[in-house]
Amino acid sequence: MIQNIHRRGWCDGTGGNFSVVLQHQPLQLLMAPSGVDKGQIPACELIVVDERGKVLTGEGKASAETALHLRIVEATQAGAVLHTHSIPGTVLSRHYKDKEGVVLEGWEMQKGLVGITTHDSSITIPVISNSQSMEELSDAVGPFLETAPCGFLVAGHGLYAWGADLDASKRHLEILEFLLEVKLTQMQIGHQS
Repeated sequence: MIQNIHRRGWCDGTGGNFSVVLQHQPLQLLMAPSGVDKGQIPACELIVVDERGKVLTGEGKASAETALHLRIVEATQAGAVLHTHSIPGTVLSRHYKDKEGVVLEGWEMQKGLVGITTHDSSITIPVISNSQSMEELSDAVGPFLETAPCGFLVAGHGLYAWGADLDASKRHLEILEFLLEVKLTQMQIGHQS
């Protein structure tokens, strides 16, 4: 699955990070170590981290963004968190960083997100300001986690998406990335809304 996300250009270089909950009590996440190409890492090189981000098994260091994954899982009871650096997500996150978020409405694909039952709806993907402090990012996104449409953007950085399990997280990621690409395309052809 991760290689497919990489092939789509959503986590080039060492960009992006992904976590899967192995257990909620005590919390343990399966992740790639920091600084590796997510499209090339074999399963045997993944690490397991605890609720503090400490590496329990495997080689390598946990990503600094592990704290943000932990916050999302704790607040939403997600089974997986997927973080990408796509061009649409990165560009739109900077464009909308001082607004209420990226508003998307009227698209059939929205119905693939949990809780959306009609294309005749509006969702807002929150955009939070970027920081090198994961504590600041976690505090900034905290108020949005309950109402966000299974995802949010970090300005100039990219998209975080989650779901009840890995399959739901992948579905939400693909739908949100599709909707962000549609929004960017609309802007490029002159629809600025």
